[in-house]
Amino acid sequence: MSTAVVLDSNCGLTKEEAKAYGIYILPMPFMIDGKEYLDGKDITQDEFLKLQNEGADIVTSQPSPEDVINLWTELLKEHDSIIHIPMTSGLSGSCDTAIMLSHEDEFFGKVFVVDNKRISVTQISSGLDAIEMLKAGLSPEKVKERLEEDAGKSGIYVMVSDLKHLKKGGRITPMAAALASFLKIKPVLQIHESKIDAYAKARTFKQARQIMLEAIKKDLADRMDDPTGKDSRIMLAQYDAMDFAKEFAEELEPVYGKVDIVNLSLSVATHIGPGTVAIAAARKSGNK
Repeated sequence: MSTAVVLDSNCGLTKEEAKAYGIYILPMPFMIDGKEYLDGKDITQDEFLKLQNEGADIVTSQPSPEDVINLWTELLKEHDSIIHIPMTSGLSGSCDTAIMLSHEDEFFGKVFVVDNKRISVTQISSGLDAIEMLKAGLSPEKVKERLEEDAGKSGIYVMVSDLKHLKKGGRITPMAAALASFLKIKPVLQIHESKIDAYAKARTFKQARQIMLEAIKKDLADRMDDPTGKDSRIMLAQYDAMDFAKEFAEELEPVYGKVDIVNLSLSVATHIGPGTVAIAAARKSGNK
């Protein structure tokens, strides 16, 4: 019996990176000036950044039912079942669509859609957990159950360099964006269980990094019951801020060991803009 593990490209992994892990990727679509692109397939990050900086109209979307069905159909030619881990249902309709499609006759009992409230790099942790649990002999049904049991045991903190893209997407008011720009504020946002909220304000990158570090420490101790981080994954994601991400990783690694850095997906970059770094922690869902 073999099971394929699928994430959507919101996780930030390229197709090549995912392949190295043994994970399959469903590309998320978005529109740029009315033309559809698939994340990680039709456009590079540098090309996307250039268009975004030039003021292109960029709108995110969700995979079509046809794209989901085609991927599942191909995978089931080589695998007996599929564990599909889309971005949280609280921020996209793609999860609900996948759940609905999994009830169709050709997929029922073969495709297991996991809604464990994850987004971006925390999806990667879920995918790696799924692979480890499958190797340990757990059934796809049990893997889905374990992942959803641990839905609340993750957190993401995001340092945004410029608020204009959040303003454009309607996530903050124009007044708040103008004030933050005038005061040179670097806001830190938090993402937990499908909710995006303001967390703190910083005046410098260094201050933002310290705020995010303390926030993750608190989450590990309180939300994940793992103060040392030994049973969790700590990851960084960046968009046009690699130098800052590398400095952050160097600060984290003496405490938590190797910290992987991935690119934020273009579907996420649409809403937050360049100069963004996120730190994420996710408790591992082991074969307990």
